[in-house]
Parts: sequence; structure tokens; C-alpha cells
Amino acid sequence: MSAALTQYIDVAQVVLYAFWIFLAALIFYVRREDKREGYPLESERSGHITHQGFPGVPSPKTFLLADGSTVQAPRANPKDDRTIKATPIGPWPGAPLEPDGDPMLDGVGPAAYAERQDIPDGAFGGGPKLVPLRIADGWHIEARDPDPRGMPVIGCDGKQGGTVKDVWIDRGEYIMRYLEVETRDKQGNTRNVLLPTTLARIWGSKKRVEVKSITSKQFIKVPGLRNPDVVTRLEEDKICAFYSSGHLYATPERAEPLV
Repeated sequence: MSAALTQYIDVAQVVLYAFWIFLAALIFYVRREDKREGYPLESERSGHITHQGFPGVPSPKTFLLADGSTVQAPRANPKDDRTIKATPIGPWPGAPLEPDGDPMLDGVGPAAYAERQDIPDGAFGGGPKLVPLRIADGWHIEARDPDPRGMPVIGCDGKQGGTVKDVWIDRGEYIMRYLEVETRDKQGNTRNVLLPTTLARIWGSKKRVEVKSITSKQFIKVPGLRNPDVVTRLEEDKICAFYSSGHLYATPERAEPLV
């Protein structure tokens, strides 16, 4: 038997053409869907110039979230209206930005953070996913692991910036997500701040926690929490941005060239 449909076309050729059409349609669909966030791009030359490219931004789609709420993407007002607390170092488009004030709090460069929802991440079983051990019934630190509570927290300058008062756990992934650090200002006032465990090293043998990203005096400036037992998505982004920015801004030397 012959698989030819005509003298010049056979089944394999038809299947190949169908695959090419399907692949082109898939690429078009995926490329358009990835423009639901971050588009249209704005030009630095003028706020009235926008760039979409091909294909253009898709029409809004409504998504149903786990908590029963809905969100549309693209959003009705996708523009970020926050004031940029930095000044370009040159008059040309794309010039690097120089922070105007405290670079670790100005929200630019490595200190930048996203305007996430100001609500906590939820656990599958209900309630916040990230909670301190003091209110996490049935949770504990494995006896074979070092317990950081009570350990001093040492900054990149080798000095103590605070003391670990509690541990925040991730009830979705069964890990320590943050350390709650009590720190003190020059007037003797105390406040508790969160320290991401991914940016800290817990020394069980030395009985201390080391942080390489910020100095001991900068712990007092870590963005705080509205609720002492709950951290929101927006607060998490601000906290992580602060510590991350310390790798460039914590000391004047870090912002200078190596050579």
C-alpha cells in the first residue's frame, strides 16, 4: 500500500506541516501569555512612549486564587507609581542610578523590591505559612540540629548586632525560614527584626550566628513587621532586599571597584 495522498503529497508530509503549524501557534501563544506582567515597557525618553513588540499584550484574564479571591492580568493599572529615590549619573538613556539617601532603604538596585500583596502567604491547611515557633503548636527544632535561640548574631564587621529570640518556620516546606533577632539602638530601645536563614550561618560549635551581608549597627534598620507574629509578602520582599543590598552597600569599600 502507498501512503501517498496524491502524486506529490503523502501522510508524513501532512503530519510534518501540521506539526510546524502547531509549533508556530504554541510559540505565539506562550510569547503573548508571558506579557501579562511587565508590559508594555516604558521608555526612559518619555512616559508617553511604550513598547509592546510582537505579539502585543493580551486581553485581561481573570484568575481564581486559592483563598477565593480573583486577580486580573494584565492589571488595569500596571504602572508602578512609586517615586524613584535615585538620580541617573549621566544624561543618556540607561545610565546607572545613584541612590539619593540610604541606599539600603531607597529601593533601587540590589535594594529593589516588588510591590507584592500586603498579606501573608497561606498554608494549605489554613492560616499563615510562616509563623514563629512560639505560636506553632506541635512544631519543634530537631534535637540533633543546633538551636539558634539565645545565640548572638554577628555582622560582617565581627561585632554583635543582636540576639536570636525565636525561629520562624515554613509550615509548607518544613524548614527554618527566618531567625527573629532582638536588636538595640543607641538609646537602648529594642526591636525585633527578621533575618533570612539563607543569608545567615548558624554555628552550633561556636554558639553564634554569622551574617556577611550587613554590619552589626545596620540590624536596627531592617524593615519591621506590622504584626509581630505575621509577616506579609510585601514585608518579606523589603526584608530580603535590605539584606541583599548589604553585599554592595553595607560598607563604602563594597561599592568601589576591586582594581
